[in-house]
Amino acid sequence: MPTAPAAPAVTQSDKPLGFWMCTALIVGNMIGMGIFMLPAALAPHGLNSFSGWAITVIGCLFIAHVFAHLARAMPHEDGPYGYTKRCFGSGTAFFVMWCYWASIWISNAALAIGIVGYLSTLFPVLAAIPLLQPATALAVIWFFVLVSLSGARLSGRVQLASAALKLLPMGAVVLLGGWVLFTDSAAYGAHLPSTPLTLDATAAAGTIALFAMLGVECATLPATKVVDPETTIPRATIAGTLIAAVVYVSVCTVPLLLLPQAELAQSNAPYADLFNRFWQPGTGRWLAIAVIISGLGALNGWTMLAGEVTASFATHGMFPTLLKTPNRHGAPYWSLLLIGVLASAMVVMNYSRSLAEGFTFLTMVVTAASMPLYLVGGVAIFKLWKRGALRAKAAVPALLLFSAAMTCIFSVWALYGMGREAFIWSLVLGAISLPVFWLIRRGRKAPSKTSDAISGSIMNKS
Repeated sequence: MPTAPAAPAVTQSDKPLGFWMCTALIVGNMIGMGIFMLPAALAPHGLNSFSGWAITVIGCLFIAHVFAHLARAMPHEDGPYGYTKRCFGSGTAFFVMWCYWASIWISNAALAIGIVGYLSTLFPVLAAIPLLQPATALAVIWFFVLVSLSGARLSGRVQLASAALKLLPMGAVVLLGGWVLFTDSAAYGAHLPSTPLTLDATAAAGTIALFAMLGVECATLPATKVVDPETTIPRATIAGTLIAAVVYVSVCTVPLLLLPQAELAQSNAPYADLFNRFWQPGTGRWLAIAVIISGLGALNGWTMLAGEVTASFATHGMFPTLLKTPNRHGAPYWSLLLIGVLASAMVVMNYSRSLAEGFTFLTMVVTAASMPLYLVGGVAIFKLWKRGALRAKAAVPALLLFSAAMTCIFSVWALYGMGREAFIWSLVLGAISLPVFWLIRRGRKAPSKTSDAISGSIMNKS
């Protein structure tokens, strides 16, 4: 009987992701639609936004440090799922990645709401007829489900075009802020927010800002496709996080200081309103077009990623095998349909809120759903250190353990800052994973018992 051919060895040419591509992956995923709705979400917290930003950026750097060294300690594991499973077992890994998976499709709903907010500046009828807003958000979600169903090639082309346009509105905001500073510096003090500085408001603002910084772990997700992951992923993780932090803080500061607090809090398109006020009426429409294109590109990318993550769950036996079945274009058909249904449900559930309120609430839920991954990552460092699995060259042990401790503290602080409603939703999402995992394990054991019985019968007969 002929033997099966040996699997081909994995070469460097089979790993297309180097340092710059991994860094771009982190920056591209972290800087999405959130940056264009963030000033409105932060406005109610006033100057607490800046203290919240400071804590969030520092916390994310600790998280980046932790994930960088998880990648260095376990370079051949399949990203966060592999790290968690190796340190804590399959049950914890499923819970953590379930919450992360939920955060992705909830992000899609938040992206769709943000896109509609900027569309309303181009088409006022969307704001005049409230029912059109959720209907348009649903249409946008399902359009990109159809794009992803057409295969990765089309999704990649859409992503490439939108990535280049994403930088234009951000550069324009920084230039406008600099121009106002030199021509009318008093404008920065004319509308200072009146909200007092408090710990609760700082925590709430920091949690909102954290939504924008989610994606620190992105370079670890495709770990098996990264060139020299032991070195590339840590460097790209730190570099990408720093770049994204500088961009976010720079761009968000301008509207928070130049627009009245109450007006900014109710804005569906804060940067468009900024340009209409400080440049010329109508110029915000051009900015809105660039923002919409950027948001559409982000939704396109996350829709494709959500489908792949869902199919990956099915491949690992965590979801029904039907969800990994590809269509003729190689796209996971049922996974993408499931993602579309779940994201649509979140949009409909937020129908009664304003766009700004709906976006803020969804960002809180997404942030809450992401926290287990970061919290477990910090604890994993301590487990690896206890096992003696941390390499001496990875970092000064004391510094790495400090980063792990601060990652855990920061994750708990973020959970505190998100508020009761979002926290309860995150608990519900996590709780759902428990019966699902139990059913999956039960389903795995049943065939195994049947197989053992058949094998025993055959052995007895022989």
